[in-house]
Amino acid sequence: MSKILFRRKKIEDLLQNKGTIQLKKTLGAFDLILLGVGAIVGTGIFILPGTVAATHAGPGIVFSFIIAAIVCAFAGMCYSEFASSVPVTGSAYTYGYIVFGEVIAWLVGWALLLEYGLAVAAVATGWSSYLNSLLAGFHIVLPSAISGAFNPASGTYINVPAIFIIFATAFLLTLGIKESTRFNSWMVFLKVAVILLFIGVGVFYVKPTNWEPFLPFGINGVFSGAALVFFAYLGFDAVSSAAEEVKNPQRNMPIGIIGSLLICTVLYVAVSMVLTGIVPYQDLNVSDPVSYVMQLVHQDWIAGIISLGAVVGMMTVILVMSYGGTRLLFALGRDGLLPKSMAELSPKFKTPVKNTWMFALLVAFCAGFVPLSKLAELVNMGTLVAFTIVSIGVVFLRKHKNIPSGGFKVPFFPVLPILSFLLCLFLISQLSVLTWIACGIWFIIGFIVYMVYGQKHSKMNK
Repeated sequence: MSKILFRRKKIEDLLQNKGTIQLKKTLGAFDLILLGVGAIVGTGIFILPGTVAATHAGPGIVFSFIIAAIVCAFAGMCYSEFASSVPVTGSAYTYGYIVFGEVIAWLVGWALLLEYGLAVAAVATGWSSYLNSLLAGFHIVLPSAISGAFNPASGTYINVPAIFIIFATAFLLTLGIKESTRFNSWMVFLKVAVILLFIGVGVFYVKPTNWEPFLPFGINGVFSGAALVFFAYLGFDAVSSAAEEVKNPQRNMPIGIIGSLLICTVLYVAVSMVLTGIVPYQDLNVSDPVSYVMQLVHQDWIAGIISLGAVVGMMTVILVMSYGGTRLLFALGRDGLLPKSMAELSPKFKTPVKNTWMFALLVAFCAGFVPLSKLAELVNMGTLVAFTIVSIGVVFLRKHKNIPSGGFKVPFFPVLPILSFLLCLFLISQLSVLTWIACGIWFIIGFIVYMVYGQKHSKMNK
């Protein structure tokens, strides 16, 4: 039985693309950087800095972002080595299949489905809130019954805007990744311009006295803040899902992953410094801190532009995280662990249309009817599980003799991958007991699905 559960894929078979359905190679390094920035810059910059600063870290949230970025950078280097060595779709799921075997790969894929699905649903819900406030500025008010998560006590039953943006994104993804990245590129330029506008104007209203004390919650507050703002960096791993559709992945994958992380870290630190410098950190516990502080300094027109930037920014997060989820379903279907319809490509668009709409339907249901404000930790857990597998997996990957030379290699091997592994475990330990229980239930369900369907239909049986 253990031979079946831990059977591994051969790297040479993956590299030679034996008997598999292939995705088209269309993406370059710049496309990947924009894809990464599109996935990362969203709720993390428009919502999280205020709430985490007010309740956990104070102005020290700057260090929280830097710590989370360092953990992500270490994991990002491990992802880069895998993605440049084995440029196949499926991200951490495929990497786990190579080094640890089928059952571990399945559980990693199951964890990533949780990450992508809940992240898209949560961001779509946040997008709906920002859209409502943006429309209110034009005196357009959507009925509360159809513009919020299911809550009969307050008169809301379905979140129509959230469902709409998920379906609109699914339609865009069916047209092809090149068309999707073109749309993503314009949206990324727009939202980065909005963030730079906020920094450029806000810096003139900074009062250094608001940074005192800089660590009101102590070093523990900084670490717990890092575990929460880790949510802000979700998405760079979705870049590795594009490996199979990248031209020259040995060169372009590391540039895309590390480049997007670096740009986003600089933006996060700058926004956090300006936010906590304009008003005392205690006053930032609001759902829209960036536009809120602009209103406090009577820059209402900039607050309006920021609301527009938030709407645009969250659209790109929904796009890239949905992309990651559909490509993961594609890989699972291609390997037989899910029904083969998940790996069918449209003859016209050469994209997995069926799984794109299946993913959209499930996520839209969550976004439309379930309040997801408390599920950010669940998303973090799914991501950190994948990061730990990828980090320690690099140590085993190096032992393979059939890896092509010339790809990216993690520096300071094996110290850096092991350090990345330990840091991910540390951040997991910072999450709540409730999150551990909920994730435990999710993994038990996943294991049952694998035992009932996956192991019997796996392509490895042949």
